[in-house]
Amino acid sequence: MHYEGTVYRPPSEAHSLIIQITIGCSHNTCTFCNMYKDKKFRIRSKDEIFADLKEASEFYGPQIRRIFLADGDALVIKTKDLLDILFYIREHFPKAERITAYGTAQDILFKSKEELCLLQKAGLQMIYMGIESGDPQILKDVKKDVSREQLCEAGCKLAECGILCSATLISGLGGRERLREHAIASASLISEIKPAYVGFLTLMLDPSTPIYSRIQSGTLTLLEPEDVVEEMRLFLNHVDSEGTVFRANHASNYILLKGTLNQDIPAMTAYLDQVEKQRRYRDERFRRL
Repeated sequence: MHYEGTVYRPPSEAHSLIIQITIGCSHNTCTFCNMYKDKKFRIRSKDEIFADLKEASEFYGPQIRRIFLADGDALVIKTKDLLDILFYIREHFPKAERITAYGTAQDILFKSKEELCLLQKAGLQMIYMGIESGDPQILKDVKKDVSREQLCEAGCKLAECGILCSATLISGLGGRERLREHAIASASLISEIKPAYVGFLTLMLDPSTPIYSRIQSGTLTLLEPEDVVEEMRLFLNHVDSEGTVFRANHASNYILLKGTLNQDIPAMTAYLDQVEKQRRYRDERFRRL
């Protein structure tokens, strides 16, 4: 098995076999992100990928149930090559129950519905899509290079093709200045997409990221735990996405919160009230990625 640089994965892929089919992220300009900075983006050759898959199948045998295709946006690969990789996985891991990958809205929109349906039939079950915010101004500020409308179209397109969407939002991305706009616009976008999963991370300080300079200059005010509670409460009070599995239990979060929308919203908001009253926030020392 060969890995280049630091390898990142979603928390839910902790027990998955991770195969790098791309190195780095083709976009990699988001001002809040410090991932993949040690890599120059490239697509690995199929020979390299097949060699890793073959070695893993020989070492682990048939016990592999989940496979995550790294790095940052594996969906950028041409559909024909992705299908070859998926067929190879099915051949060597016949008991694999789930194959997932990161995918940007741009990559999703670039592929036709026919292509996405072919990928779904070949075994690609879920795409992790970083939405970050539903607020157009925040998307522009963090150089996401994608519009709210494109994010909505990409999420809906995945659903139409039978591919699950796991959407990620970042609490505090608009600072205290756009707390309300971030929460409500994100709730509205999730209500339109209705993804299978939605997860909240919380913005963390990293001096290497461009957004850090905005915090240092005072143009962006980092949220305190109480602000995060307010933002989360606003989101939950405005979202309408029946059946979406909600998680805010990442290592970066001040508050661990989980449930299913919309049925668990009353219980989650009651829990936020309790946490705020008792000030039971995760200590800064334990907020690590």
